[in-house]
Amino acid sequence: MFKKVINTKGFWPSVVSLAIAFAVIFTFIKWAIDGFDMAFFTDRNPLMFLLTLLLAGFVYGFFVTFGKFRARLKDKDSGR
Repeated sequence: MFKKVINTKGFWPSVVSLAIAFAVIFTFIKWAIDGFDMAFFTDRNPLMFLLTLLLAGFVYGFFVTFGKFRARLKDKDSGR
């Protein structure tokens, strides 16, 4: 089932779009919690910040998309 889900057309573009959306929204919320202080960006190693943000976004996007596509395939297989 895993290979069937990840090979479904539209799976990977959905993962990428959710990852980017997560990264943008997460960054904005964390920045707001810190009081919109520019030190939020300048006090961190920019490369590590970007890599961890993209990795977290990818993990989030993958699991949410996997669940959505798996449910869709199960419904399709059961004849709904």
